[in-house]
Amino acid sequence: MSELAGKVVIITGASTLLGQGIVSAFAREGVRVVMADIDVENGQSLADAMGDDVVFVHTDITDDASIDACIQTAVDRFGGVDYLVNMASTYLDNGIATSREDWLTSLNINLVGGQIFSQKIAPVMERRGGGAIVNFGSIAGKVSQPGRMTYSAAKAAILRITGNAAMQLQPQNIRVNSVSPGWTWSSIMKMATGDTREKADTVAAPFHIMGRTGNPDEVAEAVLFLCSEKARFINGTDIAVDGGYTALGPEGMEDAVAKLMA
Repeated sequence: MSELAGKVVIITGASTLLGQGIVSAFAREGVRVVMADIDVENGQSLADAMGDDVVFVHTDITDDASIDACIQTAVDRFGGVDYLVNMASTYLDNGIATSREDWLTSLNINLVGGQIFSQKIAPVMERRGGGAIVNFGSIAGKVSQPGRMTYSAAKAAILRITGNAAMQLQPQNIRVNSVSPGWTWSSIMKMATGDTREKADTVAAPFHIMGRTGNPDEVAEAVLFLCSEKARFINGTDIAVDGGYTALGPEGMEDAVAKLMA
């Protein structure tokens, strides 16, 4: 995707394992990257290792001034912004027992922060002739999951917001789409499995047609595509990068089929 070379992207949630995979994918295409995250240690270390075309900016997406400062850094350092990847999130979620305080905190991070970022960055993109925004949905926004409530609600809302934003930002030549990953090898997955990829793949296998968890680079390639001119007629939609999770259905689970055939 050589047409991406020389462009500028801001990626929120960039310090996470999945975020770093997306940063690396953009950088390989010659895109200049602004990493936005509250995790300074992991973010700064990657930025330092990748050279002058990748910069880390401590950014709290629940704070308007922090968002403004991140965008201004991109403008000052690289001349503008062409793409925004809204990936920052929290797994703060206690299901049906979630308190009002935690509801508001979760939605502020998982839903509101990214949309305020989009609102603020739109005129900056317009000055460059337009651009693309990629929101992060999730399989959690499409199917019910045990113990989930706030995260699922935010991800479901993102799918609808993506279409609304696409409609409203089209006059500024800004496309807005989303990706919805399935189980992906990520920071939360590493923590849950004690950094055991084999365990993650074994547990994930019955729920995904591909029989495994996804890789960060596989999600990153979908994000790159949506930003590229190859996706110039794709707007307001979601791409499921989920290894067939949402296509499978309960009948597709191996043990369910085995019981049926017994």
